[in-house]
Amino acid sequence: MTKRLVSLVALGCFVGGGLSGVTGEVRAQAVASYPVAAALGQYLIPEKAVEIALARSAAPAAISDGAEVLVLTQGGYVTAVKGGNGFVCLVERAWGKSTDDAEFWNPKVRAPHCLNAAAAKTYLPIFLMKTKLVLAGRSKAEIGRALKAAWERKELPVLEPNAMCYMMSKEQYLSDDDKHWHPHMMWYVAGDSAKSWGANLAGVPVIAGNVPEDRMTVFMVVADHWSDGTPAMH
Repeated sequence: MTKRLVSLVALGCFVGGGLSGVTGEVRAQAVASYPVAAALGQYLIPEKAVEIALARSAAPAAISDGAEVLVLTQGGYVTAVKGGNGFVCLVERAWGKSTDDAEFWNPKVRAPHCLNAAAAKTYLPIFLMKTKLVLAGRSKAEIGRALKAAWERKELPVLEPNAMCYMMSKEQYLSDDDKHWHPHMMWYVAGDSAKSWGANLAGVPVIAGNVPEDRMTVFMVVADHWSDGTPAMH
């Protein structure tokens, strides 16, 4: 595969089985290794301090040290550390992917995100709704239908301009094929808007994928170092 195709597939490995276009052929060949949810305990991180540190590793300390931190419990995500700079850091699990992704139930996935205020207000509710449905024992099909209904009833917020996050953790595990991919930043934009950024074109450093289930396009720019400042090997 070309470098651009590899990058798009890697993006699809976390933010959406619903990515359109070039990833479709590759995704169609995927084998669903995780057809059902694992036991809840496999998704939890037993020590709260460990999860807090992992969540904070999503962004440089200049950001994450002042951020609110959420951790996953048996009852859902709760605030473990109060913040003051508008950012919210958390470790997303595999259900941050689209429901048609083969690794939606992969219990090994740990994806540290540090969301800015706009993303915390308008993107995070989508993931938290998925989490609530997962903890209620819903199937992927039921989760997909619930999301569709919520959008139609306008129960989920429209993405605000400049909604973005940092994903620069050296400890990230995004999928079985891209365990510790690249440090990167992501922007969440409503609708199918890749063309407006000129994304995915030759020589353009911006990678984008449409995620229809979440009614957004995710734009990604790869960074050259991890959140701790050490260089990343590309």
